[in-house]
Amino acid sequence: MKTVDLVYFDAGGGHRAAAHALEAVMREQQRPWNVRLVHLREVLDPQGHFRKVMGFDPEDFYNQRLARGWTIGLAQELKLLQGLIRMGHGPMLRLLQPHWARTEPDLVVSLVPNFNRVLCESVARALPGVPYLTVMTDLADHPPHFWVEPTVPQHLACGTAHALAQARAQGVPAARLHAVSGMLLRPGFYAAPPADRVAARAAAGLDADRPVGVVMFGGHGSKAMLSIARRLPDTPLILMCGHNAALAQRLRDQPARAPRVVVGFTRDVPHWLDLADFFIGKPGPGSLSEAVQRGLPVITVRNAFTMPQERFNTDWVRAQGLGLVIERFGQVAGAVEALTARLPALRAAVQQVENRALFEVTDLVAHLLGEADGAVGSVDGLLGAGAVSSGVV
Repeated sequence: MKTVDLVYFDAGGGHRAAAHALEAVMREQQRPWNVRLVHLREVLDPQGHFRKVMGFDPEDFYNQRLARGWTIGLAQELKLLQGLIRMGHGPMLRLLQPHWARTEPDLVVSLVPNFNRVLCESVARALPGVPYLTVMTDLADHPPHFWVEPTVPQHLACGTAHALAQARAQGVPAARLHAVSGMLLRPGFYAAPPADRVAARAAAGLDADRPVGVVMFGGHGSKAMLSIARRLPDTPLILMCGHNAALAQRLRDQPARAPRVVVGFTRDVPHWLDLADFFIGKPGPGSLSEAVQRGLPVITVRNAFTMPQERFNTDWVRAQGLGLVIERFGQVAGAVEALTARLPALRAAVQQVENRALFEVTDLVAHLLGEADGAVGSVDGLLGAGAVSSGVV
């Protein structure tokens, strides 16, 4: 039995979610592989020295910033982080090489940015001939040295035509470029919607005949949800707070004239999206892709606080006609009014997006392991099914 290692970390939540999505579909398809989840921080800092010295995990600090909306300045901090990664290249190699030599995977799949040079190089040194695949969990790259590392033998799965063009422009050979039709979503996002949506909405306390918005800001929520809810007192809302219990309680305490459902952490996000008619949230690749997969037009924002790797996502929304992009959530009431007036047309545009990336990447893994011929190939001839969701080039 061949072994596939899925490398992730917890900064932002989307990387872990992508790794778990791949693990789940490989299990459901009964692939003959031993699939292992590898937390990169635990390999690089197994004794938790950073936490002992600083009193917190760097991932926790990053996630708390997202929850508070403290995202301005992240572009400059990213450059600092990348500089530190370059400085630490040698020490990280000395940690990673023996890890791969000891654990002996047959394929390494990275779901993380920034660390792909050292990850790929360490695999190549410890296990010559073992393939290394990076699956982008962003709709676009933020070069240089974010997702794409053309100087190492990195295979790259790109979820949009724009990301593919970026990788090609950075010199990645066509044989190592693989087009897929979107972001990785858990298998549950491909399940059928509820047979009786009216009854399901009624059970949640939501009206059948009024458009319902779902507000979601990833797995840790955001304080922006408080102002959004306050500006929409007459709009039925489902407020997804993730792990942020304090935010959930504040939203429950907030007065409103329309029905409100406040949801804490749940693994059944598709269920709540199915009860809504439109999405409000940050332009994260995961949240937007989940909403679109369940048929929801979106309202999102682009401004100075938008993270650099997420700015393209708003171009994608506009180009595909998937919803509205506003400058700040203070404009959300007008955006809801405008979107609901065009709901049928926007829903029709959303229905044109077909994202099969979860299954395409799984076939690509089989191909790289030598277990399939041409299930998913290189960039040549591969933009057919994914062309609609590939978006802006």
